[in-house]
Amino acid sequence: MSSTEEASDSVFDITSETELSQSERWQQMFDVWVLAPLRIMWTDRRTKIGFLITATYVLMGTVGIYIVPSPESMQGPILLPAFQNWAHPLGTDRFGQDLLKGLIHATPAMLQMITSGAVFTVVAATLVGTVAGFKGGWVDQVLMTFTDVMLTIPGLPLIIVLSIAIDPKNPFVVGLLLTVNAWAGLARTLRSQVLSIRENSYVEAARAMGVPTWRIIRGDILPNLMPFIAVNFMQTARYVVFTSVALYFLGLLPFTTQNWGVMMNLARTSGALRSEQVIHWLLFPMIMIVILTYGLIMLAQGMDRLFNPRVRARHAKTIADEETH
Repeated sequence: MSSTEEASDSVFDITSETELSQSERWQQMFDVWVLAPLRIMWTDRRTKIGFLITATYVLMGTVGIYIVPSPESMQGPILLPAFQNWAHPLGTDRFGQDLLKGLIHATPAMLQMITSGAVFTVVAATLVGTVAGFKGGWVDQVLMTFTDVMLTIPGLPLIIVLSIAIDPKNPFVVGLLLTVNAWAGLARTLRSQVLSIRENSYVEAARAMGVPTWRIIRGDILPNLMPFIAVNFMQTARYVVFTSVALYFLGLLPFTTQNWGVMMNLARTSGALRSEQVIHWLLFPMIMIVILTYGLIMLAQGMDRLFNPRVRARHAKTIADEETH
C-alpha cells in the first residue's frame, strides 16, 4: 500500500454519512437554542415561576402602557382606599390619580434601568475578566489595576456625587450610573475562573494550533462561564431595582419619570406611615418591587439548569430523532 493510499485512510478523512440541508441546520439550531431552553424552563418550577413573573412585567412595560391609559390628576376621588371602587381597584393618591395606572406606567422606566445597568455590568465584567485571565502578563496587570481602583471607590457615595453632577433624566443613563463600578467585583471573579479554565487540555491544544484569542474565548471559555454570568445578570438586575427605588425614595434622583420609588416618596411625605387612609399608596409599589425581585431570584436559581449542556442535550430533539419517529 502506497503512502497516498495510507493517507486517504486517515481518520481525518472520515466524513459523516448524514448530510443536513440548510433548513435542517436552521431547524436544529432553533431547537437547541430556543425550544430546548423553553422545555427546560417549563420542567423546572423555579425557572417557570421566575420566567412567568418577569414576562408579566415585560408585558406590562411594553404592551400594558398602550392598553391602560396614563394616570392623570383627578381621575377619581382623592385617597380612595383599595378595593372600594372597581373603576380604581388599587385606589387613588392625593392627586386623584389611579394607582394601578401609575404602577403600570412606572414599569417601562424600571425595565430600562434594569436592562442598561445589568447589560453594562455583565458586558464590562466579562470583557475585562476574560481578557485579563486569558492573556495574562502586562494586559492582566493593567486591567486588574484599573479594576482594583474601581473596587476601592465606595459605590453609593460615587453614585450620589455623579447623580448630582450629571442630573440624569433618562432611565438608561440612570441604570448605567447605578452600576458604574458594580462590574469590578464580577470581573475579578471571572478572571479567577478563566485562569483555571485556560489550563484545560482543549484550551492548550487550541492555543498550540494558533487559534485566534477571540475564537478561543468565544468557543471554549465563555460557554463555561455562562451559568455564572447569567446568575450575576439577575443579581445585578435586583441591585438596580433596590438601588434606584431607594434613591428615588430618598429624593437623590430627579423626579422626571413615573417610578415606584417616587410613588413611595410621595406617599411618605403625605403621611402614609401615620395614616391608614394613605397606607395603600405606599404598600402597592412595595408589593410590585417584592414580586419582581422574587421573580428575578427564581429565574437566577434556574439558570444553572438552563445553561447545563447535559440538561440541554436531554431536552433537544435532533434531525435523526425525528427521522426515527
